[in-house]
Amino acid sequence: MMYAGIQDETDGPTVTTILLADDHHVVRQGLRALLDSEPDFSIAGEVADGLEVAEYVERLEPDVLVLDLMMPGLNGMEVTRLVRHRSPDTNIVILSMYSNESYVLEALRNGAIGYVLKGSSASDLIHAIREASAGRRYLSPPLTERAIEAYINRTETTMSGALDTLTNREREVLYLAAEGYKNPKIAGRLSISPRTVETHRANLMKKLGLSTQAELIRYCVQRGIFPMRE
Repeated sequence: MMYAGIQDETDGPTVTTILLADDHHVVRQGLRALLDSEPDFSIAGEVADGLEVAEYVERLEPDVLVLDLMMPGLNGMEVTRLVRHRSPDTNIVILSMYSNESYVLEALRNGAIGYVLKGSSASDLIHAIREASAGRRYLSPPLTERAIEAYINRTETTMSGALDTLTNREREVLYLAAEGYKNPKIAGRLSISPRTVETHRANLMKKLGLSTQAELIRYCVQRGIFPMRE
């Protein structure tokens, strides 16, 4: 799933190492070609499955993770939260087609430092990576003013509070279930037993006050933690 690059060793300016996470090979090729043209950027590697991103961040220790919001296995929102927990020195730039404020706010709340729309210019992404490398937040236009103001003024609500009570494993089961995976498939993805998945699923449904699969999907979509696929 992952192709590891080689970091340049130069005497020039500090090089920012970058991990690309997107499930489309053509997209990763385009991003690599774009970013390789910048002398202060070095592509440390590529990964195509959401369940593998945190592992490769820990292994490669990139300065910046460029992450697609819609990843198979585990979506970008949950990947962001896991990476921030496991590898806090890696700053995350979300690359997304979704401009809905709830998605932007959830990405920031989970630990992303940048959010760039896929319709943005190449210079926006390059600027976002440089800002992220320096530890500064960046949101591509037209998100910037509206989203940052909303993020700063936003307070914790009971809506997000219930989600925060879930364990890490319950969150993983939640996201995979919302993507339509049945218990046996979730078990295979997470290397646990179907019975354990059933237990986690029952616990998270109870904590979130949900009864059906439709309610689970609606919960995730409404809170911007699981974008609706077109």
